[in-house]
Amino acid sequence: MLALTALAVLVFGASAGWATNKPKPKPKLLNLAGTWSGKYGGGYTGKFTIHWTQKGTKLTGTITLSSPPGTFNINGSVHGSAINFGAVSVGATYTGSVSGKSMSGHYTAAPRGGSWSATKKS
Repeated sequence: MLALTALAVLVFGASAGWATNKPKPKPKLLNLAGTWSGKYGGGYTGKFTIHWTQKGTKLTGTITLSSPPGTFNINGSVHGSAINFGAVSVGATYTGSVSGKSMSGHYTAAPRGGSWSATKKS
């Protein structure tokens, strides 16, 4: 009877996930709020400044481009180290990754895209 009880505990414990199913820790939420300065090349070449505000994983703010010149609203998100954002009014979308106080990736805009990189200033 003792062996049957021990077997039941082992089977129940394994099926309940006591020994094998540990919850995965959530990735640390990166704080991107503030001012970022960067450069881009490819279809367009120039410099930019981003001013981000952040609520959870959601990013909102403005991007000031040197070419085409102007300041545009941007919206995006950050999940782990992956970042995505866009300036809808100029038809540009950006994807990339963040590490500490730097981020980089690729952008798409007509007629073609290119690469971008930025560092956090404040």
